[in-house]
Amino acid sequence: MTSHPSLPGSLADASLADSEMSWPVTSSEEKFASGFLRLTLDTIVSPDGGEHPRAVVRPRGAVAVLAVDDEGRILVVDQYRHPVGRRLLELPAGTLDVEGEEPVDAAARELAEEADVRADTWEVQLTMYSTPGYSSEAWTIYRATDLTPVPDDERTEREAEEADMHQWWMPLDDAVAAVLDGRIADAKTAASVLAEQVRRSRA
Repeated sequence: MTSHPSLPGSLADASLADSEMSWPVTSSEEKFASGFLRLTLDTIVSPDGGEHPRAVVRPRGAVAVLAVDDEGRILVVDQYRHPVGRRLLELPAGTLDVEGEEPVDAAARELAEEADVRADTWEVQLTMYSTPGYSSEAWTIYRATDLTPVPDDERTEREAEEADMHQWWMPLDDAVAAVLDGRIADAKTAASVLAEQVRRSRA
């Protein structure tokens, strides 16, 4: 390990990565539970022996889809998000709320339900934690191509916030600009758009 020549910290090499670790938990008290998530109050023990309370939101996990059409445009949907009081531009996405469903199948279901689109080709684009300071929620973002429309008679009747959802196909450069100037602020969407830009720059 080599120290930075003039600043605190060490110089990283190409192998640097997240790593598994679990501090001891002396107690875990469930404060809330629903079909989508649990909230626990955990007491963890740091290496120096100190005990620290931590509220942890425990969702069931989630998936999102970067759908790319034959012209290289990407799909975003807009919908009202009550917790932040805004309409957000986002990738089609949803929670793993069907017991036993594989994540890629959940992603395909969400793409069909929210955008009336199917894809023949799927690959994992990103895996990420959205807010690891207080939530265990893990996201898998898929890149979907070879797209076709869902037939009219097989389309989902959307409800609640999704009933007012719109679908937009954006050139990637426009999506990148929207991320960088704050018009797209959803974390998973911003990360996926920028990852797609890197992917294409390396092609």
